[in-house]
Amino acid sequence: METLFSQINQDKRDRCAPLAWRMRPRSLNEVVGQQDICAEGTWLYQAIQHDTLTSLLLYGPPGVGKTSLAHVIAHTTHAQFEALSAIGGTVADLRKIITRADEALLRQGIRTIVFIDEIHRFSRAQQDALLPAVEQGIIILIGATTENPYFEVNTALRSRLHIITMHALSQDDIYELLQRACSYKRGLNGVFELTAEARDRIVVFAHGDARAALTILDEAATLARVQSGSAQTSHQSGKTPITLQHVEASAGVRLPSYDKNKDEHYDIISAFIKSMRGSDPDAALYWLARMIDGGEDPRFIARRIMIAASEDVGNADPQALLVASAAFRAAEVIGYPECRINLAQAALYVALAPKSNAAEAGIDAALAAVRSSKQAYVPSYLRDRHRPGAQDYGEYHYPHNYEDGWVDQRYLPQGIEQGSFFKPSQRGWEAQACKRLDGIAAAHRAQVASQRTQAAGHRTQAADCAKPAPTPAPSPCSHEQAAHRAKPSPLPRDTR
Repeated sequence: METLFSQINQDKRDRCAPLAWRMRPRSLNEVVGQQDICAEGTWLYQAIQHDTLTSLLLYGPPGVGKTSLAHVIAHTTHAQFEALSAIGGTVADLRKIITRADEALLRQGIRTIVFIDEIHRFSRAQQDALLPAVEQGIIILIGATTENPYFEVNTALRSRLHIITMHALSQDDIYELLQRACSYKRGLNGVFELTAEARDRIVVFAHGDARAALTILDEAATLARVQSGSAQTSHQSGKTPITLQHVEASAGVRLPSYDKNKDEHYDIISAFIKSMRGSDPDAALYWLARMIDGGEDPRFIARRIMIAASEDVGNADPQALLVASAAFRAAEVIGYPECRINLAQAALYVALAPKSNAAEAGIDAALAAVRSSKQAYVPSYLRDRHRPGAQDYGEYHYPHNYEDGWVDQRYLPQGIEQGSFFKPSQRGWEAQACKRLDGIAAAHRAQVASQRTQAAGHRTQAADCAKPAPTPAPSPCSHEQAAHRAKPSPLPRDTR
């Protein structure tokens, strides 16, 4: 319960607190960004306004307002607020909080919001300790996490929470936040003038992190105040200018966010692979640079390039796999910083190469057929000949004994037809090779058909020659000739 003295003490703390703390929103209207979550008409807005909030989990990257939103909920609703950090909290602390919440509910009818920051750091036992209180409604749990809750939060607890995903702030959101910080009384109170160049550079350094943006502004304002006091410089408006030099000096070296074994790691490598697949060399180089700058293992990057070389390029350009293999070898032997060039060369080659996924799609289709149907037998003429009884196998046609090294012979088992698995693309070497093979097969089959036609003609001619000669038809004659032929021949004289 707040009193006049507690408010005075809080004001004293705020005067010494960093700018990021002082600028935390105090109502939903002050929340910057996250309009899909906090805007009027959303589930969260209605639940807070009508004091019907249920347990929820706020998931998002650092500096997007998870803790601030929890404090807004605490100040807006009629529930009492308990905060606990999972970094130092124990099961005993949880039980004390739950006991106090139960007493407040029974004696005063007041519900208790329990905010647990970094809840993914709780062990399984600590998370399980929350289950009864959450399920019975003794507490309203608000958890905050930067890690994927589907991996880091127990299934039993997660199923009892409403998961809200918060996103990094946009450029316009950071602009609005900086403008408020410069003008609000609890911020810089209108004493400083932030130049456009300085503002834009803060946005670049912040990477969507509100806390980072306000921290840079706070440090730059301090530096500007010190320098203006010694140099007696001021803006035309009478305000102390915060320039680009102040921001760069205050920001120092700020690396892009990159976690080598969490969501950011998988998101960036996914973007890198999709950029190569999509034939965008600039995007491939950018995501590659993000990984290199974040200290990613070069062998991990090289392995992904090798996979993409077969999965997305394949036989449209078989050289891609060789280039990727060479880059992997270079990453092993050379290492950073020089192997960045080898990785870039391989990534660009894969991005620029013609694309085909026929290898991946073909083997997956074949595996699906093998696993979903009964096992087919190897045709006898394709079996190994180094065994007793092999002489009874069918005749195997050795392709090298034929023109073009090809012979029309069935290699698939019965029940599977040609073209069931391999669907070649119409790009690169793969298309050329298939066209050449199709031409050889068509020419061979045409030749076989011609030979069969000729053989059939020869058989017909031979059959005609084997038939008996037909009796010639009598030629037409005159009546006199017919009468003469009708007279009997005279008997020969007896010469005895």
